[in-house]
Amino acid sequence: MVESVSGKGSAFSSFNALNNDPDSAECAELMRNMAKLFSHVVDRCDDEQIEKYDEVLCQLAELVEAEARADVARLLAPLSRAPGSVVIKLAHDEIEVAGALLEFSSVLSDDDLIEIVQELSNDHRFAIAGRSPVTDRVGSEIVKRADTRTVLRLVGNKDAEIGQETGSGLLARAADDKNIAASIGQRKDVDWKQIHSQLSEASARALHSLADAHVHVDKEKLAEAQSVVLNRIRNETGFNATEWKVAWGQVKALADRRQFNLGALERFCRFGYGHHVASALAILLRIRPEVLVKWLATQDTGALIVAVRAMNFKPELFQRVFASLPWREKISTQDAAIAVKKYNSLSQKDAQDIFEMWRSHSFAKKGSPERQQSINVA
Repeated sequence: MVESVSGKGSAFSSFNALNNDPDSAECAELMRNMAKLFSHVVDRCDDEQIEKYDEVLCQLAELVEAEARADVARLLAPLSRAPGSVVIKLAHDEIEVAGALLEFSSVLSDDDLIEIVQELSNDHRFAIAGRSPVTDRVGSEIVKRADTRTVLRLVGNKDAEIGQETGSGLLARAADDKNIAASIGQRKDVDWKQIHSQLSEASARALHSLADAHVHVDKEKLAEAQSVVLNRIRNETGFNATEWKVAWGQVKALADRRQFNLGALERFCRFGYGHHVASALAILLRIRPEVLVKWLATQDTGALIVAVRAMNFKPELFQRVFASLPWREKISTQDAAIAVKKYNSLSQKDAQDIFEMWRSHSFAKKGSPERQQSINVA
């Protein structure tokens, strides 16, 4: 078993043997077996081993019939950490293959799901509409593009968040579709009048302010801004273990696909995805995720200042990162201002020296997250 996890065992050897003369049936069996093995050993796999599984499963997916791809998709769907490239490949497959991943995989991010909603079929949208949860951003795209059957499934999904974006779209469609109108009346947990009034009032205020400043108004950008505010309000309530696990799996999957970079971090900040921001920092800093979680739990702003300064982020990006993180206790405006001031006064070289000293000290203590030391900034 250990040999197979390391990428040197019979499963990988069998694949290499098939490279010159692949047989579809043998490839299908091998793909299923590799996916089963991965599901059993994923907790013991490092990034390099997961990358190897990802590469081989992607290649095998090109050689097998839809039935085998669907079996593998079902095996990967419940995993919180799965090879990112093969998951996204199978999620874009025909619905018989993609369905399980679209409905159940937490590895697929909102951006992944929105892309699929925009580009693929109503059957794909129908699967996504049944997810737990469906965020307001994703639901909004479904309402814009899906058929009535799919919209009805979304409304009937108690784990679908109906906020200002999705709610306003549903109200617009309900005006012309009596089935949707009847279905939204069943959502007793949603205050439709409040959604309508808040959207109208917020839009009116924003439009008025922008008009006074002679700025062109993009209503889609306005809706995006409202979504950002709601996400940041949620992050103020603090770190959530379930949301962290989902965010970590999604950011790691993005890295598997070589699509993780500073642009992704800035996008997480823009949408107020605090747990994703924290996960991204852990990857960029090459520290164990438990360390970042401890910083958040103890409100160790000094550690964050030094670590981010060592990466030489621009002050504006640091400020956005700091404001987006899901601090366990709400960080006051004064604390945030002090953090920015300390960040600006600290040189990159000093930060790198402090951070490397801390890293060495941590490794000397066997790298135990429970024993990681705080980083102090004068």
